[in-house]
Amino acid sequence: MKIAVTYENGNVFQHFGRTEQFKVYEVEDGKVVNAAVIGSDGAGHGALAALLEDRAIDVLICGGIGGGAQAALAEHGIELCAGASGNADEAVEAYLRGELENTGANCDHHGEGHSCDEHGEGENCGNCDKGGCAGNCEEKPAEGKNIGKKVRTHYRGTFNDGTQFDSSYDRGEPLEFICGAGMMIPGYDAAVANMEVGETVQVHLMPSEAYGEADPEAVFTLDIARLPGSEELEVGQQVYLQNSLGQPFPVKVVAKDDTTITFDANHEMAGKELNFTIELVEIVEE
Repeated sequence: MKIAVTYENGNVFQHFGRTEQFKVYEVEDGKVVNAAVIGSDGAGHGALAALLEDRAIDVLICGGIGGGAQAALAEHGIELCAGASGNADEAVEAYLRGELENTGANCDHHGEGHSCDEHGEGENCGNCDKGGCAGNCEEKPAEGKNIGKKVRTHYRGTFNDGTQFDSSYDRGEPLEFICGAGMMIPGYDAAVANMEVGETVQVHLMPSEAYGEADPEAVFTLDIARLPGSEELEVGQQVYLQNSLGQPFPVKVVAKDDTTITFDANHEMAGKELNFTIELVEIVEE
């Protein structure tokens, strides 16, 4: 059996879709016999799931993960154990002892940032009941001939003022995903759903078709004393908190004084209109 763990500096990296490394463990008779760190070699949930399948991975242990990524892993026959944190080696040992509980999709929402474990040995941001999706992330599925197919697309994303925020062309690698599986924002899925290979379209997405409207209730203030390590955080920094179920979710520090710290759990693109130029490069699997 092979177990892969999203990996950064010895710990379980808390964002499946953004992990740059996996630590892969070979297990025989319930014991780890070999371990090695590999690069992610791709961007996006579909590419990562395909990479793990190519490496003959049986189980993925990670922190935060969304429903689309969970579906991609299931598509590739990979068992998921989400919600893990702390030392990667210890997480694997806990899994092998049957002590690691899978939280399932916990709606990471593709935020940038790192776990608060970075700020010192044993530090974390505590448990917080606010923020995150609370599991309410269902979207109306797109419809079209490409739904359910693994596709590869190039894209360029811009704001209404023309500022580019992302581009697969610049990275030189198309984005691979399963159309309609929830790996992409709804408007992107809907645009690709009926495209022909070689076709390029331009779409303008309202917030409801992208990352949703900003929720004022997702901005909250806590006492610094409740969050060991938070005294080291700075305004503008992105970190992970945990909700009451122990599930990680990304937040941004938006204000801080001597006794309190304010976080924003909205996605950084929430409330924004987005423009995409999308090229359907290939249909990988029918």
